[in-house]
Amino acid sequence: MIKARNGIVAALDIGTSKVVCFVARIDGSGLRVIGIGQHHSTGLRSGNIVDMEAATRAISSAVSAAEEMCGETVREVLVGVGGGQPASHNQQLDVQVGNHEIGERDVRRLLSQVHLPAETADRDLIHTLPIGYTVDGSAVVEPRGMYGERLGGQIHLVTAATGAMRNLGICVKRAHLDIADRVVSAYASGLASLVADERNLGATLIDMGGGTTSIAVFYDGHLVHVDSIPIGGMHVTSDIARGLSTPIADAERMKTLIGRARAKPNDEYDIIDVPLIGEQERTTPNHVPRSILVGIIRPRIEETFELVRSRLEASGVDRLAGGRAVLVGGASQLDGLGDVAADILKKKVRIGGPIRVAGLAESTGGPAYAACAGLLIHAAQQVTNQPQQAAQSAEPPVGRLGRIGSWIRENF
Repeated sequence: MIKARNGIVAALDIGTSKVVCFVARIDGSGLRVIGIGQHHSTGLRSGNIVDMEAATRAISSAVSAAEEMCGETVREVLVGVGGGQPASHNQQLDVQVGNHEIGERDVRRLLSQVHLPAETADRDLIHTLPIGYTVDGSAVVEPRGMYGERLGGQIHLVTAATGAMRNLGICVKRAHLDIADRVVSAYASGLASLVADERNLGATLIDMGGGTTSIAVFYDGHLVHVDSIPIGGMHVTSDIARGLSTPIADAERMKTLIGRARAKPNDEYDIIDVPLIGEQERTTPNHVPRSILVGIIRPRIEETFELVRSRLEASGVDRLAGGRAVLVGGASQLDGLGDVAADILKKKVRIGGPIRVAGLAESTGGPAYAACAGLLIHAAQQVTNQPQQAAQSAEPPVGRLGRIGSWIRENF
């Protein structure tokens, strides 16, 4: 259970290209960011930890910067899960409620019936999300307070590879932090970036990070599917470095400043300077038209969205995903990316970013910070719901006969 110590919560987004920590205060006026820390990510590849020491140092540096900014000490964090190949599983469950008023305890008893499929023996359960309830076979939005014989529910489970989650947990622990909760990064990005109509009518959230591209499908206000592709912005950078024989740092600079995903008519005549690998003092200039750079970038971008489209079609949720897609993540800021995505996905596409978090500076309020902002929103929702859930689940002061009656209702 997430606990807001003195109204303070902290979120940690551990990505392949950067580690971000947001510290926020939750009070009667809502959620406001008071501390921001960021550090270049080391020790990760395609969202998974490959060097424990390097990853721990990056986490510690980002958290320390956020602590220094807000003057608070961070002891536990919500962690975004981008690696471990998150996957979805759906289950239909029901329990007998004995024709009495359905309460929080009955809903928890229903959720306690959740079990992981046999094929997920080597995976950790990250989320147990109800996406629909039934009372005596009739669909309802909120079963609490209703009467019926049987309570049913369609439950969406999200899992991730156990090894990747264990490595992530060890790194966070080595940074002297506890994990309050784990949240799939694409789900968090959707909480921060999608408007209510998009979540209700159906939309696909595509989080394009440095090492992975994550997918989250929302419908009827719920997360209904997640997936991940091990391709991200760093693969585009590597393609440029190889194709132009230029250092990685220069390839990243060209991608960010002058790269684009769709060619323009004047690209053939727009000449760019390309440093070559190993040249300390350049004696001969190396100039190439921008069209060559675009020709290297576009195939990788097209491959990424073709994989997204095929994953959506294979999962069977493409119809629920609707005709709208929202792109977030650092790699989504490439010029012309939205147009290529719209052509391949056959959807209306927009570039998103955090829209429900106050206190973010302009430099940290863009698409690259959607996941970390969404972690804070998830925390605020959990903290807000705790008093209500505690009141609903609290046992009234009844006598011995009342306790016997409660036991009979729950078990027969």
